[in-house]
Amino acid sequence: MKLAPIVRSNKIFVVLLLLLVLLAGSAATSQAAPSESYGHYHVVRYGETLSGIALHYGVSVHAILQANPRIYNPHLIFAGMSLFIPQAYAPPAYPPTPPTSYCRFQHYVTRGQNLINIGYYYGVSPYAIAQANQIYNLNRIYFGQYLCIP
Repeated sequence: MKLAPIVRSNKIFVVLLLLLVLLAGSAATSQAAPSESYGHYHVVRYGETLSGIALHYGVSVHAILQANPRIYNPHLIFAGMSLFIPQAYAPPAYPPTPPTSYCRFQHYVTRGQNLINIGYYYGVSPYAIAQANQIYNLNRIYFGQYLCIP
């Protein structure tokens, strides 16, 4: 008769222990999952540097080092090494391109032209031309490209 309460208390102890283990396991997996959703992995290729990888993904070297604590020396990364790249801050999007009826002129880009020269020719700010054509880098216009001149 005296064994029944001991067996019952052992069963309760085992059930509580299993419940604690399950809760600890689910908490560990729920904490690991969100970090992977805020970035991706990059496998280092021969000749790549940490600064080049950071520039490619638009993040800082410091952010990559914080996300990969196993890197002790940022100058020593090797081909085949897997790095976690945190998600970069995306700048706000420019407004959509205005319709072609908004363009006063269509300009065909020839060799050697840049937005400053084109803007000077039409009497328009190079920034207005860039915004009308959704150009984010003012130095990136190409030969053969058509530009909307607002």
